[in-house]
Amino acid sequence: MRILLISDVHANLEALQAVLDAAPVHDAVWNLGDFVSYGASPNEVVEQLVPLQKVAVRGNHDKAASGITDLTDFNPLAVSALEWTRTHLSAANGQVLRQLAQGPLLPVEGPACVHGSPLDEDAYIQSRRDAWRPLMESPARITLFGHTHLQGGYMLEDQQCSALNPIYKQGDRPESFMLKLEPEVRYLLNPGSVGQPRDSDWRAAFALLDLDAMQLEWHRVPYDLAETQAKIRKAGLPERLAIRLASGR
Repeated sequence: MRILLISDVHANLEALQAVLDAAPVHDAVWNLGDFVSYGASPNEVVEQLVPLQKVAVRGNHDKAASGITDLTDFNPLAVSALEWTRTHLSAANGQVLRQLAQGPLLPVEGPACVHGSPLDEDAYIQSRRDAWRPLMESPARITLFGHTHLQGGYMLEDQQCSALNPIYKQGDRPESFMLKLEPEVRYLLNPGSVGQPRDSDWRAAFALLDLDAMQLEWHRVPYDLAETQAKIRKAGLPERLAIRLASGR
């Protein structure tokens, strides 16, 4: 089974479309959360994804935008984006977000799906220290997560925790990086952010998990950045949300 892994689209329709156009042949789409906020196309993104995805977990922005949680724990930039999203999100799409499952989900295929951590759906896993307990205590040997907007992950082998980082040589064209998944090793794997990468690479990020070959292929693909930025500005969202897309920070 070949699974297209996406996460943190954040209402960036152009990045999402580029990912769907570039994605290798796959049998299912699994979404690790944060459909909306930051970008200017929340309704279009929700409506594009719902018919495609087989598995989907909720993100913290999905919860806040749909009214499940308040905005207390968000920084001022995120609050501005979420307030705008709440105003522009349709009632039907808000209901879609409210009905998203809380992670971790355990599909019959095996890997667990979460937004933040298998121990706390809103927690960030950004270091080996953060990864240690989730690697030890996740209900599955392979856990797929998002939330950080950082493509990569962690592995636990013989009680040693190591970081996994794809290596790319280009900055303006499609690229991929393959990771062979070894038996008896526990993994936390992040496909990266489709719509707002924060790993200094502006290109949309996604991954393909092949459960038959037991390998993960990370991907980066360019998208129409100028169109996305123009939509953000036209919508009256904070200028910082348009600027940061170009640097991937």
